Amino acid sequence: MPVQAHAEEFRSPGSGPDAATGILLSHGFTGSPKSMRPFAEHLAGEGFGVAVPRLPGHGTHWREANTTTWQDWYAVLDNEFERLRKEHERVFLAGLSMGGCLVLRLAEQHGADVAGLVLVNPSVQTDDKRLAALPVLQRFLPSFPGISNDIKKPGVDEGAYDRMPLRALHSLSQLWKVTRDDLAKVTQPVLLFRSTVDHVVEPSSGRTVLSRISSRDVTETLLEDSYHVATLDNDAPRIFADATAFVRRIGTDA
Repeated sequence: MPVQAHAEEFRSPGSGPDAATGILLSHGFTGSPKSMRPFAEHLAGEGFGVAVPRLPGHGTHWREANTTTWQDWYAVLDNEFERLRKEHERVFLAGLSMGGCLVLRLAEQHGADVAGLVLVNPSVQTDDKRLAALPVLQRFLPSFPGISNDIKKPGVDEGAYDRMPLRALHSLSQLWKVTRDDLAKVTQPVLLFRSTVDHVVEPSSGRTVLSRISSRDVTETLLEDSYHVATLDNDAPRIFADATAFVRRIGTDA
C-alpha cells in the first residue's frame, strides 16, 4: 500500500561533536513518524545522528496493520539500532506510547549497548478489562473505532488511523507481556515523561515501568499541559530540551 504523505521516515547523520551520538526514535501504535518528526528534527539540529523509521503496517492503511505483528515492528527498530551502532559511538533510544514499549524491549535485549532511554507516555499494559476478549474478538472483528489525536493543543493532527486494527492490537498485548516480564533487565539511565491527563495510556503503565526497571539513574517528569501525544503538544519544547540535556549528560559521563 502507498505510504501516506505525512508518514515518511526521517534520518540525519549528525554533525559536529554530538555526531558521536545516535538516537533512535519510535512512533506509537497506529501512528507514524509524523508524531516524532519535530522531536527528531530538534535533535538533528543539535547535531545528533537520528533515525525515525516507519513501523510495518503503519502510515498506510489500518488493514495493513492487521497483517503485521509486534515482531515485525521490533525487527525494523532492531535493524536500525544495529546500523546506528556502526555509525556512532553511543546510541540512545526514544519512544512514544507503544514506541516506548518497543525501545524498552530493545534495552532489555541489548543491555549496555544502549546508552539510555527517553520514554514519552510509554505503554506496557492496559486497565481496560474489555481487552480480555481480544484473543477471540480479533478472529472475527477486524477493527474498532480508533483513538487518535489525543492532543490538547488545538489544530494538531498526528495522522494516526481512524480505526483500531484488532489483530495488531492483540499482538501489541503480547508485546506488553514479554516486555513487562523482562523490565528488570533494563539498567540504563531513563528519562520518562508522563502526561497528567492521558486519554489513551493509563498511569499504571508508567508506574509499572518505574517500579520494575533496575535503572539507578531515573527521572520522571510530569507534563501538565499535554495529553497523550505529548511530542506534538504544548509540552513538546520541554521534552525536546530536557531530552537533549539528558543525552548530553549521559554521553559525557560515558
